Amino acid sequence: MKSEMAQQRNESEQERADRNFVELLQGARVAVTGVQVLFAFLLTVPFSSGFSRLDQADRWLYYVALVSAAVASICYIAPTAQHRVLFRQGRKETLVRRSNLYGILGALALAVSMTTSTMFVIDYLFQATLAWITAGALAALAMWTWFGQPGLTRNGQSSDEGSSVSSSED
Repeated sequence: MKSEMAQQRNESEQERADRNFVELLQGARVAVTGVQVLFAFLLTVPFSSGFSRLDQADRWLYYVALVSAAVASICYIAPTAQHRVLFRQGRKETLVRRSNLYGILGALALAVSMTTSTMFVIDYLFQATLAWITAGALAALAMWTWFGQPGLTRNGQSSDEGSSVSSSED
């Protein structure tokens, strides 16, 4: 049975799954570039001359930033890797659901890595108070723009005025 959106688009369930998977991959391409740059930066930090002067708290902050960047990389790469393994197995809808979950987990891990990386650098350059305030503001901004606002829209509690673009996220 075709969903209402699939009927409006005149597409089969398989065509819808194909379109959804392509859309998910397009979104991941945007994020993965940022993750790769951040991860590469973090991998070079311990080899800089000033790293040995870091206190234990900054080393743990660096650890969280590095590991969360690795987790984000894994989550954003997972759909492509799984697509290769499941190619022509008729599992596109499963792959779409998993890819969506990996995208959400990747975004969470990326938010953690961006926040802790920024906190790490600001703490090194200035002071812990400014680092905590900045990290808190960045975390709040990421959580609102990436999850809070779309979550409210998804639950029908919020809509953007004047928006005439129909959803293709079915």
